[in-house]
Amino acid sequence: MKILVPVKRVPDWQIKLKLLADGSNIQTDGIKWIINTFDEIAVEEAIRLKEKGVVTEIVLVSVGPADVRSRLEYALAMGADSAILVNYDGPVDSDLAARAIAEVYKRGQYSMILLGKQAIDSDSNQTAQLLAGRLGLPQACFASKVQVEGESVTVTREVDGGLETIKVPVPCVVSTDLRLNEPRYAALPNLMKAKKKPFEELTLDTLGVSKEIKLRVKSLSLPSGRKAGRKVGDVAELIAALQNEAKVI
Repeated sequence: MKILVPVKRVPDWQIKLKLLADGSNIQTDGIKWIINTFDEIAVEEAIRLKEKGVVTEIVLVSVGPADVRSRLEYALAMGADSAILVNYDGPVDSDLAARAIAEVYKRGQYSMILLGKQAIDSDSNQTAQLLAGRLGLPQACFASKVQVEGESVTVTREVDGGLETIKVPVPCVVSTDLRLNEPRYAALPNLMKAKKKPFEELTLDTLGVSKEIKLRVKSLSLPSGRKAGRKVGDVAELIAALQNEAKVI
């Protein structure tokens, strides 16, 4: 089984982001980039399936600028076999990402697309579903457990009422949730070896994909500071404050 694992580069969630003066975007100069948390979980799950003998090859794919290569090399060091970078410096929304990944999928014989359920920067949670719809593939999203049995994949996912189990035939699209696994760290020797693994660079033009996007960010702003709390004398005063000031009841 050959798996395609899409990976997105996102700002490190542990750093404090700053906005550009005009509020059009975040300041990206000098910030630390990481693999999207949910995509890293997808990479780890693909590697575990390979260690079980279920998967024979893991191919990474990402859409972004040239320096995304370092994040792909980290995923290669974790244990993926090869990587494809669709080199593009412009804005990428879920639709454009899905169209580009779909064309990469068509170029290979893949049994599964395994990716994070959402990116921690945009939180759109759309790419997996758009991919499945565009390619006409069955989908199982928000996986907290993945089992491959012959020509089918069984996914357990958390829903409001408990757990739901979905069984889909391959090829399919599966998106990963946080509880699926704990990603491994890439050892330094593997980081050096990753630089020698197969790495292909493509462009949107090569894939025949339009650069059109459907989502545009008009402006960004920081949340307003939290007001200091205050003590109330009794329950009656609390209820009055919730009704008249907070207006939540």
